[in-house]
Amino acid sequence: MRSEPPVVRAGLMVLLLVPVAVLAAFVSAGWEPLRALDRAVATQLHEAAHAAPALTTVMIWVTNVFQPNVLRVAALILVIVLARRGARRTATWVAVTMIAGGVLGGLLKLLFGRVRPEFLEPVSSAVGYAFPSGHALNAALAVTIVVMILPRWWALWLIPVLTALSRVYLGVHWTTDVVAGLLLGTAVPLLTARAFAPAREALPAVPADARQR
Repeated sequence: MRSEPPVVRAGLMVLLLVPVAVLAAFVSAGWEPLRALDRAVATQLHEAAHAAPALTTVMIWVTNVFQPNVLRVAALILVIVLARRGARRTATWVAVTMIAGGVLGGLLKLLFGRVRPEFLEPVSSAVGYAFPSGHALNAALAVTIVVMILPRWWALWLIPVLTALSRVYLGVHWTTDVVAGLLLGTAVPLLTARAFAPAREALPAVPADARQR
């Protein structure tokens, strides 16, 4: 993993967490301008989903392929590979980060208790509360972890973006839910990395042969 000065990582966390805190405050207060924006986007995408069934099918595939449990299994595989290659500290960091992010998302859902969008003719359905989006959060968690270990794989950021879009497009989340999920999912690995890599130390790197594959 590429080492960064603590001040840089701290700055990134602030840039990510401050918008989350603002969104959470507005969601909790039921701020009408934000609610109106969420409703407008949800309505337009819902109409688009009915008008373009082929695209809707693609979005269903996206949301299913990159669901949290699939990403957790992928993270578990990464933990095993890292441990077998001797990067046990990094493997522990990956496991702790995925668990901490998942628990945080679940607790926030219970704390805010936000209801999901409702439509007379839904194209998809989901259970539980809405804020923040678990799909978006876990996708951002997993990809941030991988990119922090293998920076050249930055193109994987497309995964959480598409996953977040699919949740709003399918009418199971508000826009603010997925934005909060993406921001939190990116911030948590930066936060946990501070505990595993104090000062300017880097997490144990993946061997060179693994980075070249």
